[in-house]
Amino acid sequence: MSQQHCCCCGGNQVDERLEKIMKVIEEHKTVKGGLIPVLHEIQDTYGYLPEDILKIVSRELDIPMAEIFGVASFYSYFSLEPKGEHIIRVCLGTACYVKGAQGLIDRLCKELNVEVGKTTADGKFTLEATRCLGACGLAPVMVIGEKVYGRVTPEDIPNILKEYK
Repeated sequence: MSQQHCCCCGGNQVDERLEKIMKVIEEHKTVKGGLIPVLHEIQDTYGYLPEDILKIVSRELDIPMAEIFGVASFYSYFSLEPKGEHIIRVCLGTACYVKGAQGLIDRLCKELNVEVGKTTADGKFTLEATRCLGACGLAPVMVIGEKVYGRVTPEDIPNILKEYK
């Protein structure tokens, strides 16, 4: 591949991330079901699936954008928007919901000034509601990054957030 890919800033700097993605696309061009591993690599590299990169995938793998968006939106692992530095997941499974998880979400939305599924204006936090985090005995549960918080009350939220600000 002699083609050079430059960064989006308009400079002549080579975008090493895009070079990496192009190699993965090349490796999966003839592989049936190759779209998923390509999307995984893009997600791992960029933290989300940028539309301009998906257009390259569409062209190189000869897959319509509608199909790519269909796959990307079907799997919860993929994100079409940039994620925050810290991802907050609040469990809305039955045990957590019954024990007040909605109150946690309401307080987080208020404290962070963000809606569920969105990222704060400063890019620090993304708030997500999940079905089950597998810690029902600690309900209600939320996770920030890899850290699990159990038996959380809305009053606990400000102190928990202080750990990440």
